Amino acid sequence: MLFKFIICFIAGIGAGLGTGFAGMSAAAVISPVLITFLNIPAYEAVGIALASDVLASAVSAYTYGKNKNLDIINGLVMMCTVLLFTLAGSYLANLVPNTTMGNFSVFMTLLLGIKFILKPVMVTKETMQSVDAKKRLLQSVVCGTMIGLICGFIGAGGGMMMLLILTSVLGYELKTAVGTSVFIMTFTALTGSISHFVIGGMPDFWCLLFCILSTLLWARIAAKLANKAAPKTLNRVTGLVLAILGTVILVVGSLK
Repeated sequence: MLFKFIICFIAGIGAGLGTGFAGMSAAAVISPVLITFLNIPAYEAVGIALASDVLASAVSAYTYGKNKNLDIINGLVMMCTVLLFTLAGSYLANLVPNTTMGNFSVFMTLLLGIKFILKPVMVTKETMQSVDAKKRLLQSVVCGTMIGLICGFIGAGGGMMMLLILTSVLGYELKTAVGTSVFIMTFTALTGSISHFVIGGMPDFWCLLFCILSTLLWARIAAKLANKAAPKTLNRVTGLVLAILGTVILVVGSLK
């Protein structure tokens, strides 16, 4: 039991920091750790990770929203589009080798980490808000479609895809991008976890509880720190967190 607690707590640290700082899905961290060190079946591990995502993303979104770093309207539009087209993309998932899912998510994490370190996102809120509302709405639909299809087809990378699109395509400043990303992930993770539990049954109770609590704790800490940080500092810290997590996931994956 102690070993199980330690592994879940460590997995929760990585997942929570990734969620709070960068809007990263907990599944990218928790799943490979549980599979490798606790021999939990992959489907069950993903269900636990998604369940851990729900409260961690919700509390992070609340913290970002409280600090006015959340675009709710466009976030809702993108969320609905992502959910719809994830279903469409899932029909193509059987064409992709299983390893593609993990590799895509890990490399996305590493590349984004390096990007934020070398080229910080320094867009201001004023610049972001100067975009026409109708244009932003249309962009949210188009980008949500693209993210949904990719996530459904590949099976992972939703949080990283949203962060990349929000900062690089839609021109969001980093805090608002992360806040909007975790807001969307609250609902996508809830949908995903419920479907996993309905189809595969309830997972190991203690793993589920330990992962949820650890991820929630560290996501809350990370979100509070992120909202107080200067833009350049947040970019560098976010990049460092992503780069470290990406490297650790690669190492953990090689142990399987």
